[in-house]
Amino acid sequence: MTFMLEAPDTTRAPVRTAPPVWLVVALACAGQFLVVLDISVVNVALPSVRGGLGLDEQGLQWVVNAYSIAFAGFMLLGGRAGDLYGRKRMFLVGLGLFTLASLAGGLAQEGWHLLVARAVQGLGAAVLAPSTLTLVTSAVPEGAARARAIATWTAVGAGGGAAGGFVGGLLVEALSWRWVLLINVPVGAVVLAAAARWITESRAGDGRRLDLPGALLVTAGLATLAYGVSQTEAAGWTAASTVVPLCAGLALVALFLLAEARAKAPLMPLGLLRIRSVASANVAMFLSGSAMFCMWFFMTLYAQNVLGYTPLHAGLALVPSSVAVIVGSKVAPRLMRATGPRAVAVLGTLVATGGFAWQSTMTADGGYLTAIMIPGVLMMLGAGLAGTPLASLATSGAAPEEAGLVAGLVNTSRTMGGSLGLAVMATIAAARTNGVDTPEALTEGYALVFTTGAVVLAAGALLMWAWLPRTRAGAGQAG
Repeated sequence: MTFMLEAPDTTRAPVRTAPPVWLVVALACAGQFLVVLDISVVNVALPSVRGGLGLDEQGLQWVVNAYSIAFAGFMLLGGRAGDLYGRKRMFLVGLGLFTLASLAGGLAQEGWHLLVARAVQGLGAAVLAPSTLTLVTSAVPEGAARARAIATWTAVGAGGGAAGGFVGGLLVEALSWRWVLLINVPVGAVVLAAAARWITESRAGDGRRLDLPGALLVTAGLATLAYGVSQTEAAGWTAASTVVPLCAGLALVALFLLAEARAKAPLMPLGLLRIRSVASANVAMFLSGSAMFCMWFFMTLYAQNVLGYTPLHAGLALVPSSVAVIVGSKVAPRLMRATGPRAVAVLGTLVATGGFAWQSTMTADGGYLTAIMIPGVLMMLGAGLAGTPLASLATSGAAPEEAGLVAGLVNTSRTMGGSLGLAVMATIAAARTNGVDTPEALTEGYALVFTTGAVVLAAGALLMWAWLPRTRAGAGQAG
């Protein structure tokens, strides 16, 4: 009887051809570009936001932090939700939230309107970002083709961060600060419509329910940690407003791990952390992110505060670096086939280390070619070369039903590493300048940041060589 009832529906169902792989990858990368772009694009607009909405320094800080805290806090939850409820569904939900929040933020009439909109943007980004990577890995079979697709995803994500300053400066100067948010609306609407039409649903949850206690603990823990890190710039590392949330966040994450060890259907099976490729690549991405994320921030400050560039000119000055990260990401799969992902990750990290070391020699009267362009190209070429094999390794070795969670872990490692690294580097720069804001003093502070970054990356290269798994060149694995 069941067969008789179901058979007519099956015969009448329209036959849909699978969408071209390149289209799925392009849509996923467009979503990732928007997510990463909005981490940095707002920074250039903050002075105009202050004038438009009357926010004070603390309010301006929260324009950035509201997004980053929600983004970091909900990432693992967003990744697992994609596994359980469908990657396409979570992609559409995340992008829809992100687009609507961008519209609300661009039309904000009060400061608190903008802060709420930025928090919802961060939530949408946390749901969207893991789905972008899982859509790529599920659409492309494991092997050389997947490595190339991940390279494109890596390049687009890095390009989004790189383009933030330029796009923000262009929009603020040509239109107004509101357009750094409103620009997401037409782009998001087009991607949303195309994704609804062309992306096919995939999930691997086997009917499991979401681990609600684990979800609450990890979200609260990561968000509290992100909040503590965000407090360091204004309050310092020893203030109660910094120490308390950092300790509370660590305690919540520890409780999460204890709960997961006992849960029947955990949000994050701890066995994932025993997979060498997953554990080592995520630690490497955390370390790399802690240095690489700072590059754009301090290079922009150096260009504007020391060399006197306008925001738009500072963005234009970093265009070669943006191109370099794309080139590095696209070259990486070829090198991975020849030498394996571990060697390429180490090579890229060493190239970036050389760029950071070069940048640490900056002076207050540096020329564009030797003080910005060449070291910037080296740093970002290395970032592109290292990012693709690390993302490939971090998503390999896990079962298909854990793909969304692993993608969430990748984004969490990179985001938390970048947030913590920026907070530490800002403290290092402030300690060296000691309140003096002359070009010479600022240059010394920025130079110390790049020296520290070079040391971190050199240590990261050693760790990668010792811990990342060796895979045979040309193996079927992604790399």
